[in-house]
Amino acid sequence: MPLGKSAGIILGQCMNLKKNESCLVITDSKLKAIGNALCKSSLKITHKSKLILTTIPKAHGAEPPKYVADEMKKHDVVLCPTAKSLTHTKARENATKSGARIASMPGINIDMMNRALNINFNKIKIINKKLIKKIKNKNKIRITAKSGTNIEFYTKGRKWLGDDGIYTKKGAFGNLPAGEIFIAPLERKTSGKIVVDASVGGIGKVDKNIEIIVKDGFIADVSGGKIAHQFKNLLKNKLYKNAAELGIGTNYKAKITGNVLEDEKAAGTCHIAFGNNRHFGGKVDVPFHVDVVIRKPTIYADDKIIMKNGRIIVNCSN
Repeated sequence: MPLGKSAGIILGQCMNLKKNESCLVITDSKLKAIGNALCKSSLKITHKSKLILTTIPKAHGAEPPKYVADEMKKHDVVLCPTAKSLTHTKARENATKSGARIASMPGINIDMMNRALNINFNKIKIINKKLIKKIKNKNKIRITAKSGTNIEFYTKGRKWLGDDGIYTKKGAFGNLPAGEIFIAPLERKTSGKIVVDASVGGIGKVDKNIEIIVKDGFIADVSGGKIAHQFKNLLKNKLYKNAAELGIGTNYKAKITGNVLEDEKAAGTCHIAFGNNRHFGGKVDVPFHVDVVIRKPTIYADDKIIMKNGRIIVNCSN
């Protein structure tokens, strides 16, 4: 699928950009080609389209420069093909409050655009809604996997959110490619063992399974190979170690590539993020948000199984 067609899907089906609206594309030196393609496509819809370059920070969730944050609040549609994620930032949150419709695309590439965006977005929406219906109002989520994961999260009072890739309402935001449900579990409650056998956000596929021990809501220990060492080096302070998010992938065309933007959306996976969760219902606000992805999990909601070895048990196919 040509890049222009993928850009058209984003601007049309996902964002519903109109000719009387303004569009801002934020990109950087690594993803400028994709940023340029999106801006070029947007100019076919509206003459009020603009592309700006931002800096590349060290971690996902770091705030962009002030000139970028200010521009985000001035446009109807904001597209962010950037090396690092702007999703969990005050800049994104403030732009959302201003009414902007925002799609964050950290680390997106052409192959991913052509594959994981060529989907039935309404099908993803139906899957997400049915899965949330089965899992909402549950107080405890337990995840196990044959690779060794065995961890419990507590979610009482927290809300499950769905990301289906349709951001046509004022103030809507999410990732592209899309396809997940996620929640901010209660702080200081998560405990257990995570065995990461897929990938780590911003680093790539694991070279050796990573074992993460979580106690009372924070990472207590990390062990494994080279990727584990790189991940451990990112954990600069205790709040970076906060168990911030639990998510379940629902995109039937996404696959494990080493790019967590797609990996965490892949059907048959779950992901756990550490650091910031204030922007989706949690209490921890730090400039850091990194996901780890697990293959073929078994998931229990208040001891009722909803996924077994990566296969959704509840009927979400129709």
